Amino acid sequence: MNLWLRLLGVFIAALFRPRLGWLGESRLRFRVMPHDLDINIHMNNARYMALMDLGRLDLILRSGLWRPLLRQRWQAVLGAAVVRFRRPLRPFQALALTSRVLGWDEKWLYIEHRIEAGGTLACQAVVRAAFVAPHGLVPPARLAALLGHSAPSPELPPWVASWPAMDRPQDQQPPQMAAGE
Repeated sequence: MNLWLRLLGVFIAALFRPRLGWLGESRLRFRVMPHDLDINIHMNNARYMALMDLGRLDLILRSGLWRPLLRQRWQAVLGAAVVRFRRPLRPFQALALTSRVLGWDEKWLYIEHRIEAGGTLACQAVVRAAFVAPHGLVPPARLAALLGHSAPSPELPPWVASWPAMDRPQDQQPPQMAAGE
């Protein structure tokens, strides 16, 4: 039930908050509730990801991307995530979730999420999302253009830019050099 209430809260708040540009930054505030906890009495790792879903929803709503998503029957899907847990979040601790588009390639949109508590980073994640239409993938550059962004993608951090190469099957990976070669 908790996530449904938070989802409703994000929807309602989006109606009254300023609109975001394609590369705008969403900032949401939450509090760690008892049903967010695991057996170690800190926020469950799956709950971080659920909150990040709400950050992406806020980006979609406040940027206006929700309109073409509904009209065209597009769906946003995640293809992968890299998550770094830095500090535990304790019961009733206040937290801020910041979500922003890092950039894109031909297929994927890369989104960064940062969860901070008391000005200290607790968790950072980068997810890659694709938008799927009934006929196939929607290029992220098309999404950007629909929202009035005509510039190319910002430069991705090198480790993010290399992500697609990690998807190749091992038998298609470039050969590794042996030590001393």
